Amino acid sequence: MERKLSAILAADVVGYSSLMEKDESGTFDRLRKRRTELFEPEIALHHGRVFKLMGDGLLAEFGSVVDAIECAVSLQRGMAERNASVDEAEKLNVRIGINLGEVIVDGDDRYGEGVNIAARLEQLAPPGGICVSGKVAKEVNNKLAFAFEPAGLQRIKNIEEPIEIYFVSTDSGSRRGLSRRRAIGRRWWAMGVSLVLAATIVAGTALYGAVSTIWSTAPSAMPGVAVLPFKDLSAERNLGYLGEGVANDVIAILSRFSDIAVVSRTSSFAYEKQESDVRQIGKDLGVGYVVEGSVRKEGDKIRIVAELIDAETGDHIWADRFDKSGTDPWALQDELTGKIVGAMTGEWGAIRKADYSRAWGRDSTNLAEYDYYLRAESQLNLFTKEGLERSGEIAQQGLQLFPNSPLLTVELGWSHWLKVGLLYSSDPEADLQQANRLVDMVLSNKDLSPQVARLAHWLRAWLLTLKSDHDGAIVAMNKAIAAAPYNAFTLTDAGSIFLQAGQAEKALELTDTAAARDPSLAWFFNYVRGFIFIVLGRNEDAVKALKTTDFADAPLQLAIADMRLGRQPEAKAAVLKMLETAPDATIQSWQKAWHFRDPTILDRAAADLARAGLPNGRIR
Repeated sequence: MERKLSAILAADVVGYSSLMEKDESGTFDRLRKRRTELFEPEIALHHGRVFKLMGDGLLAEFGSVVDAIECAVSLQRGMAERNASVDEAEKLNVRIGINLGEVIVDGDDRYGEGVNIAARLEQLAPPGGICVSGKVAKEVNNKLAFAFEPAGLQRIKNIEEPIEIYFVSTDSGSRRGLSRRRAIGRRWWAMGVSLVLAATIVAGTALYGAVSTIWSTAPSAMPGVAVLPFKDLSAERNLGYLGEGVANDVIAILSRFSDIAVVSRTSSFAYEKQESDVRQIGKDLGVGYVVEGSVRKEGDKIRIVAELIDAETGDHIWADRFDKSGTDPWALQDELTGKIVGAMTGEWGAIRKADYSRAWGRDSTNLAEYDYYLRAESQLNLFTKEGLERSGEIAQQGLQLFPNSPLLTVELGWSHWLKVGLLYSSDPEADLQQANRLVDMVLSNKDLSPQVARLAHWLRAWLLTLKSDHDGAIVAMNKAIAAAPYNAFTLTDAGSIFLQAGQAEKALELTDTAAARDPSLAWFFNYVRGFIFIVLGRNEDAVKALKTTDFADAPLQLAIADMRLGRQPEAKAAVLKMLETAPDATIQSWQKAWHFRDPTILDRAAADLARAGLPNGRIR
């Protein structure tokens, strides 16, 4: 029986039975919207996971107590904002309880006293309030800008010893203050008394399992990475804590990527004081890549050098230098760590590029399942008509040898959908039918690796959007985000899903988060921001963003913004540019790739494109 330490959040609606008696359908509809538009996205963005849904409530697990508290506060603030705009009879008030304790792991479910206490604390919370155990309050002391008001010892049902409880005040402190408190808390962690990073690392294994579990449930060639402590090269040799902190942060963040198996801190830090050959470390730990680096400080400037090394050959795959000035090394550490991870990860990161090279360098008669995936993915990510055709062919070749491969099946589904989304399809209906069939086949498998689950739920979100099931699309997209909450590319594309579901501000927030994590994706997040700005009526901002990218239908979106600014010549030029790369593009084929909850958005945009000269041809 597996047990582990987790932060558990329990939430339910106050007076749910009474509300259902008065207006059953209306109450149910409002509750569903709160879940899909507020609770599930916020829990995913705070690195949590819903493991149980009840009629009027839910239970969620977090690896970090700080994340659990921040999420609870965001939820109650979100509920208050929504209640302010509705009649008294339509208001929903929620109570939240949070506990830190040992839980029993049973598949995706969690049991035990840690869960039971959280549920009891929720019942003690006032409407719109948050009640936490003494363990929670002590663990986050001085790390958050929220006040914790002691409420003494309380006896709760089926728990022998009284529980010390606190109520959280959600009104004190700002987001900026909260961030500063967390930075201060990092100093205590650096001295060995903080739980923040340890809990974050636990979060990675809580959501996705230990490294051995990942390797057993994912294709065997999935890249494995070991991160060594960054060496202290400062003149005074007083930055050892920072070198360890950077490595710890990189490990914690990498553990959130569903397509990377990262070795635990305990294993990789065993080499801290050894002069070992990287190839031997790779062999000892069973990884393909090793990350190492150095830290130094000159005046108020922190310099971090990071390197990614092929553990089989010892060759350097990628290296970069990151400089930042400031007086708070912990805040600098946060920013620089994000840039390091962003450069290494994702569909265009150094690790994936190295994997592509390895796959194409192998003899075609001796390819593994993951090699076929990498070859197909490298063609898919060209986003050209020829690339998508080639990607589909490679996936089909792989499926002849590995007919039950969910990874290759979902990859083939993506190639069908992107033909439609990028306006290359000669038969959009047939391609969409194939994409739906393939993703249904994958999701019928209940034992998917996190990597496949991310790709499948992400694809499902787009297909549900096109079927006008925007609530279902948001649920699917949140599952994809939960499987890889640090993947900037997934977060950016999620912005398109939320935009079409009528949540433009949320969509902009997602792209802002992605931009902070991986600035190299500007070509993509500016593309998504373009349509967001158009919907928000910020057409000058849309033009500014869309002029930086030619991805997909960016020229058509630019044409829409220019038309609304009275710049018809520029709009016509943008349409002609689109037709150079997608000569079969028409208003109807463009409309096939988008589906807004508010149909007038697309109708008005189509009218703009017609005036800008996009043909109104018929889909074949």
